[in-house]
Amino acid sequence: MDLQLAGKVVFLTGASGGIGRALARVFAAEGCRLALHAHANIAWLREFITAQNWQDRALALAADVADPDAVHAAMDAAAKHFGRVDICVANAGKWPQPDEMIHQISVSRMRHTIDVNLYGAIWTARAFFSHLKPRSDNHGASLTFIGSTAGRFGERGHVDYSLSKAGLYGLVRTLKNEITQLDPFGRVNMVEPGWTVTEMAREALDREGTIRRVVKTMPLRQLARAADIARVVAVLSSPAVSRHISGEVVTVAGGMEGRLLWGDNDIDEAAVRARARES
Repeated sequence: MDLQLAGKVVFLTGASGGIGRALARVFAAEGCRLALHAHANIAWLREFITAQNWQDRALALAADVADPDAVHAAMDAAAKHFGRVDICVANAGKWPQPDEMIHQISVSRMRHTIDVNLYGAIWTARAFFSHLKPRSDNHGASLTFIGSTAGRFGERGHVDYSLSKAGLYGLVRTLKNEITQLDPFGRVNMVEPGWTVTEMAREALDREGTIRRVVKTMPLRQLARAADIARVVAVLSSPAVSRHISGEVVTVAGGMEGRLLWGDNDIDEAAVRARARES
């Protein structure tokens, strides 16, 4: 199926992370031009672009998403380089460790997590909206936030992360109404991953028993791969197959319900690990 993404310009934050890299690969495979953002890993991102042989289609942009001026400057640079921005994916985020209850979390950690995960998404959307203009083919713009099941079910020891992702619901529900004031066919959605095998989650997933504990809540006894998330984002970004989808949250978490579905003996942790490594 042709997603009609070829030639579209995608602005992607957090492109140096696991889900970000998968997003870049999926959109590149669809023929998109890529404005790829990173902060601390910008040098690595430039090397990644070269390694993928994307020099003719990708631009590396450095910015701290917690800084609204920096995000706006990055979006300005992308629009100037490519002529416009059609698709935006607010993916940048952090999941701080260690596990700490609300009375243990420092004020600085609480604020920084919210600054990056929630305000970073706000500033990204704000910058994207400032450049929106309708296309002559009526292929509406698309903005997708990367949320988390922690924003729906909560997550013990990570109240900062949970509330930062829960705040994205308000953005989706409001911006779906605002985007059409700038682009009549513009759409805003969110993809909500559960436990996904990325560098950010690897330390936690490597702890004995973590995989068994999290998979107990999923009818599908497996972990998501970054590509699983990226493919759903590409579908939601498509003006062909998702032209009438806006204001929605798509959960990619194996059917997670927030309740126990399996016992310890029902989970083969080694098999779950092996399947997560499959491409």
